[in-house]
Amino acid sequence: MPVYRRALVAAAVCLVLPLSACGSGGDDGGSTDASGKVEGDITFQTWNLRANFKPYFEGLIADFEKKYPGTEVKWVDQPAEGYADKISADAAGGTLPDVVNVSPDLVAPLAKAGLALDLDKAAGQYRKEYLEGAWASHRIPGMTGTYAFPWYLNTGPLFYNKSLFKKAGLDPDQPPKTYDELFTDALRIAENSDGEVSTLANVPTIEDFGRYGVELMNPGGTGFAFNDAKGVELLTKYKELYDAKALDPQALTATPESSGKKFLTEAVAMNPGSALDLGNFKKQAPNLYKNIGITDQITSTGHVNMYVMGVMVNAQSKRKPAAVAFAHYVTDATHQMSFAKQVAIFPSTAGSLDDPYFTKEDGTDETRVRIAAAKSLKNAVNYTPVLFSEQMKTALRNEVAKALQGKESPKEALDNAVKACDTLLRQQG
Repeated sequence: MPVYRRALVAAAVCLVLPLSACGSGGDDGGSTDASGKVEGDITFQTWNLRANFKPYFEGLIADFEKKYPGTEVKWVDQPAEGYADKISADAAGGTLPDVVNVSPDLVAPLAKAGLALDLDKAAGQYRKEYLEGAWASHRIPGMTGTYAFPWYLNTGPLFYNKSLFKKAGLDPDQPPKTYDELFTDALRIAENSDGEVSTLANVPTIEDFGRYGVELMNPGGTGFAFNDAKGVELLTKYKELYDAKALDPQALTATPESSGKKFLTEAVAMNPGSALDLGNFKKQAPNLYKNIGITDQITSTGHVNMYVMGVMVNAQSKRKPAAVAFAHYVTDATHQMSFAKQVAIFPSTAGSLDDPYFTKEDGTDETRVRIAAAKSLKNAVNYTPVLFSEQMKTALRNEVAKALQGKESPKEALDNAVKACDTLLRQQG
């Protein structure tokens, strides 16, 4: 998967994968038994990783083949553009590779079609090697089982402007942690700046509803539930912020770039970001850089949001022992740690985040942000429902905009969003 600069925000919830040609059902249509000798030829597919990480993967494959004589791994890498369509075509045509790099939303239709191996059954002995939240990220509502090994994770801490907090009479060393604290502080900052300084530059997303403690789907995974009383409460609070200019007036059309610019010019007090942003502030806005605070994402559940990539085993693979062994090899602690030192991602393996690489400061901005993010990932959750598509994100965003503008009540807006998302969910099969 492309390793996006912005904490895989765009990556972890990619495209809907129509698999109407693949049949249906939850089990793999065959055996989930992956015991037996690790041997034979398998194909491993990644998602736009060859250009930047060719030596890493070639070395990984060579080491695996050396460890398991008689195996041969053919590596194919697909471009980012059209990746979901490629998986869909391969699934329909019976040419899906043995081991496939997926995100949770991409694995969901494959699991429903019986093409993703249930690792709880086939490889349950490895479960304890991974962070609990990461292992759970490839479970599908309404189905039992886990359908991919968790691979690399990402998250982003929040930057905040200590100077703007101080000017509003707030303690610059005590940034808000929960949504209630955020709403209180944001209204105060707006009031004390006569509406000149907003605290946030982005409208609430499905992850915000999750971090607020809203039940996003019904237990069976057959419908969305974020229009409950708690969901309405969250959107009502955002409407209050918007009216008070505590939420930036241009939030309805904001992009990560425009939000970042607002933070850079000190028109916004808090914004998610990365080490690259921090370096940018140092050059372009030294006064801001001097007053930067780094804190966890806002959450009222005690768990921040994670974005996760996975490695799936094709349930129809004729070389299941080799496919499972290789998928585990790619995602084991040693190889995840090695990959994390090449690119700004985080291992999903238990204990890896305690490594000095993720805990020990060395004076660089990159390390400062990496440590803050790693600390929050240990008990993070992938809040985005695996069945929540790009179209659903758009439907929610459109209804949120109507509520903030006063065209609909928060309740009406969320009812309409849930209705639209449920319709899209039924179309997925």
